[in-house]
Amino acid sequence: MFKENYNKLIQKKQITTYKVMKDTGIPKSVIYYWVTGERKPASEHLTKLADYLDCSTDYLLGRTDNPEVNR
Repeated sequence: MFKENYNKLIQKKQITTYKVMKDTGIPKSVIYYWVTGERKPASEHLTKLADYLDCSTDYLLGRTDNPEVNR
């Protein structure tokens, strides 16, 4: 679910994973592991990503369909 929600958000904001990486400092390889499901995001990275994408951590993790819940 992370992959789908992450991709929806970056498409909506018209940004690339490269831009996310540069702006947040999260390495591209780390984001790749999340998108492929090889690893789960660490809490500090998840929070940073949610803040950057202006959504909730629960939305990124697929716990809710509403990106604004629990922000």
